[in-house]
Amino acid sequence: MNKSRKPRRPDVTTVELVGCASHALELHNYDERWADIYLDHRGRIRDALTAADIEIEHIGSTSVPGLAAKPIIDIVVTVDDITVEEDYLPALLAAGYELRVREPRHRLVRTPAHDIHVHVFERDDPAVDEYLLFRDHLRSDADDRTLYESTKRTLLSKRWDDMNDYAKAKTDVIRAIKARAREARGQ
Repeated sequence: MNKSRKPRRPDVTTVELVGCASHALELHNYDERWADIYLDHRGRIRDALTAADIEIEHIGSTSVPGLAAKPIIDIVVTVDDITVEEDYLPALLAAGYELRVREPRHRLVRTPAHDIHVHVFERDDPAVDEYLLFRDHLRSDADDRTLYESTKRTLLSKRWDDMNDYAKAKTDVIRAIKARAREARGQ
């Protein structure tokens, strides 16, 4: 949240899930088309949000060349005030995305095919910096990229009733990789 001003209205305080969960997924070897798919959706989002001051980044495993990933393109969009949904949400819905999650400090829209996830945060939300720290480190560190991929492969070989449990199971490895990323940056 921008410290120079308060949100124009309170944010939501609970998690609202809309629609069904994503399908069970498997890892795919890195696909060079993922970068082009991201660029197509980046243009689609930019065209939809011409009136808003936004930043758009490709995040997640599909943004790391050479890394196997679930074939879902994750995109982060930053806006000035997450609580002013009328500045971004109707335009994203009109552009063909569907609302999936509304939770404090975060909104998620996705394509009907569930293959593109657009995460909306406020511009200075620390979560955005965390995504970029992780992405940038994996792009430059082959050992951590291999560690992360092998962790995902091991975890996805198990049965998960809830993909959130799979995500939680990666937490310790992600935390360790981020610590090395911060150390490499001198933080």
